[in-house]
Amino acid sequence: MITALVDITEDFPILKRQINGHRLTYLDSAATSQKPQVVIDSIRRYYEISNANVLRSVHTLAEEATVAMEEAREKIAQFINASSPREVIFTRGTTESLNTIARAWGDKFLEAGDEIVLSPMEHHSNIIPWQQLAKRVGALLRYIDLNRDGTISVDAVRHLINDRTRIVTLSQVSNVLGTINPISQVAKLAHEVGAIMVVDGAQSVPHQPTDVQNSDIDFLAFSGHKMLGPTGIGVLWGKEALLEAADPVVFGGEMIAYVDREDATWAELPAKFEGGTPHIAGAIGLGAAVDYLNSLGMSRIEEHSRGLAEEAYRKLANISGVTVYGPAYPRTSVVAFNISGIHPHDVSQVLDAHGIAIRAGHHCAQPLMHWLDVGSTARASFYLYNSDRDIDVLVDAIEATKRYFKR
Repeated sequence: MITALVDITEDFPILKRQINGHRLTYLDSAATSQKPQVVIDSIRRYYEISNANVLRSVHTLAEEATVAMEEAREKIAQFINASSPREVIFTRGTTESLNTIARAWGDKFLEAGDEIVLSPMEHHSNIIPWQQLAKRVGALLRYIDLNRDGTISVDAVRHLINDRTRIVTLSQVSNVLGTINPISQVAKLAHEVGAIMVVDGAQSVPHQPTDVQNSDIDFLAFSGHKMLGPTGIGVLWGKEALLEAADPVVFGGEMIAYVDREDATWAELPAKFEGGTPHIAGAIGLGAAVDYLNSLGMSRIEEHSRGLAEEAYRKLANISGVTVYGPAYPRTSVVAFNISGIHPHDVSQVLDAHGIAIRAGHHCAQPLMHWLDVGSTARASFYLYNSDRDIDVLVDAIEATKRYFKR
């Protein structure tokens, strides 16, 4: 039996809602997580008490806002075991972080004939920036062959990487298959040929302990809204030497050291990559989310997410007419499935009538849909406020969906 982590559902106001006469069963956390009251309160408190711009003024409100944002940066640095808060860059989310790496590092250091290694399971946010970079500089994209169950073997990566490889980029966890990729081993292979390792951590950072130093990756991108924080805030982490070598891509206020009529010099990290007024409330809210996650323990959250995903996979795979995608074990957080003869959008609508929120579509992973030979899937995704009761509700609703369309 997999219960919610302690009794935390009361911490999430939205989970008290009734949808179509049913208790809300929220199974769409891979798209965005729900927010605990402490995160909501931290954002409201900033706007009610300390609302001011950061870095620009010396009055009390500005100093309070600056301290609160920098404290959040320090919390996030500790959360992922960064060497320094200087390595933590605030962005709008994973997408902006990955685009920034492609522009700031890729445009400067890649040239015609260089190769970028990635996988077909990537979210569009970890494909399109590299497609565009390849077009700009004349580089080549090389895709890792997936195993039949949607996993990646280290041997397949070793076969693909060569002395022209400059970037290797992978999601730590697939947002469709729930696959957990061997990031540290792949990073070692990348470094052996002088390439950098870029990791899309959108689905992993919320669900498992993250140690950027131990995994020896070079860049990490993740979003606040998938880990209990607000929307519109994310993080680009990079090794300090790489960030120092890269060029900024957004120019304007507070990212400069000196400007004259003809030229400018850049501020020190992290300001170099944070031109303009940042999402101050978002950063503060993300800091509160990190506090909440730490209070529960990321190792416990990881065990919980894996247990739910594996149980959901097993129960859904045992339903006649249901196809479940990805490995049975190990997996985490998400379970994508289809019901024979029923479009995923129809499945989602019927489940919504039962108060169940899932995602249906291609999940911003069309190359993976092509590999699976489907147009779209339904997807249930789990987080720390879910329990095996939610899986049972989902299973019953899938059976009801089958009966409805059979009629």
